Amino acid sequence: MSKSVSKNYIYNVSYQLLLLITPFITTPYLSRVLEPAGIGTYSYTYSIVSYFILLASLGVADYAQREIAYHQDNPHLQSRTFYEVNCIRFLLVGLSLCVYYSVVSSFAGDHLIYWYQALNIIAVLFDISWFFQGLEEFGKIVLRNFIIKFASIVLIFVLIHEPTDLNKYVCLIGMMNVLSGLSIWLYLPKYLVAVPRREIKPFRNFSIIIQMFLPQIAIQIYTVLDKTMIGVMTGSPLENGYYEQAEKVVKMSLTIVTSLGTVMLPRIAYAYAHKDYETIRTSMMRSYRFVWFLTVPMFCGFIAVSNNFVPWFFGPGYDKVVPLMQILSGLVIAIGLSNVTGIQYMLPTNQQNKLTLTVVCGAVVNFALNLFLIPMMQSIGAAIASLIAEITVTAVQFYIVRNVFSIAQIGQLSIKYLFSGLIMFAVTYPLSIYLKPGIVHTFITIAAGCLIYAGILLLAKDSMLYMFISKIQEKIHH
Repeated sequence: MSKSVSKNYIYNVSYQLLLLITPFITTPYLSRVLEPAGIGTYSYTYSIVSYFILLASLGVADYAQREIAYHQDNPHLQSRTFYEVNCIRFLLVGLSLCVYYSVVSSFAGDHLIYWYQALNIIAVLFDISWFFQGLEEFGKIVLRNFIIKFASIVLIFVLIHEPTDLNKYVCLIGMMNVLSGLSIWLYLPKYLVAVPRREIKPFRNFSIIIQMFLPQIAIQIYTVLDKTMIGVMTGSPLENGYYEQAEKVVKMSLTIVTSLGTVMLPRIAYAYAHKDYETIRTSMMRSYRFVWFLTVPMFCGFIAVSNNFVPWFFGPGYDKVVPLMQILSGLVIAIGLSNVTGIQYMLPTNQQNKLTLTVVCGAVVNFALNLFLIPMMQSIGAAIASLIAEITVTAVQFYIVRNVFSIAQIGQLSIKYLFSGLIMFAVTYPLSIYLKPGIVHTFITIAAGCLIYAGILLLAKDSMLYMFISKIQEKIHH
């Protein structure tokens, strides 16, 4: 296990950011071209296809990544896992497409946008990023995504010009997702070895795959069902459009935090396989500190700058995105902490059933609150329901691991960051209100916030900030 966690974290942050760089760069353009109704229609139809993407995936990627990580020193077992997983994938994608066709055919109206969305189901078949994540070879994934996402950005500006281009946009995104998966197959021959056909048993660990699939169903309920329920209960693509844009910005920032989970999962899985429990404990407490360090200023920053940011970024007609962003900003802390406990600890240590329990609790809370709040408050109600659901998940996870990790200690790690974040907020919020909305003013506010936050932590001699500074100095000297 000589691979650097910090190096792989940087690779994986780059990988996740590149997955989201297209919407970040193109959102100001698309929000104006497709308008809130077009964005809402895309959001609603993608929420429908997401359930079938989930069926096609069936928790296989998480299982496969963990198995590859367990056997990093054994090319034969890695290759066997690869062949078995892809056999299952082929069957699941075929089944998912058949069911999707049957369901969509029963819908009234134009089905064309749904057929284009089906490309995202096909893309699941070709996505083998889990193989390289398990091997901790994140650099290859980054290179692949950079090229594909750059091409996507160019094609969006070249091909999408008016609201009637919505179907063209959906088709373009789907085709790029398929191409993105296909491109990484070029690296495979270097890693795979021949495996006798009699050894390949696709359903060898199918019960474990199902166990790992169950939390994904629950997670889907409170991450995608929101958009489906907004569409069905309000009948307004506008409400979906507002919610989609607010969630997109918050989730983009969250990528920086949750990327650590993808890197740490194979590392902790390897430590668990070798019964190195002290490494697990040390790694976990470092991860909790890292999450507090990053998410507290994000949370405070979103609430402070959203009034200044939304008008120029999304354009006219998106005023409701401001309160939605402010409510959803709480997700960065809640999801950041639950990602550490669930993805970095429960999953690699074979406690997926406990993870399932926590996300089922969140899903139940989310669904019940949606039924009550969406009719009264529309997309605002869905945002409140999402936040309470994520807090529920985090609280239940902390209760489950209370005998393994000190919850009081995890809480104490936050004090320095909460103090610094509140002072940062006290300065940046009035500044954001005083300055007129505009790209320069938003960046001035963000820069001021970063300097205040970092300055206070420097005075407090925070070890996490010092570690970041030393890592940057190392990169510069190299």
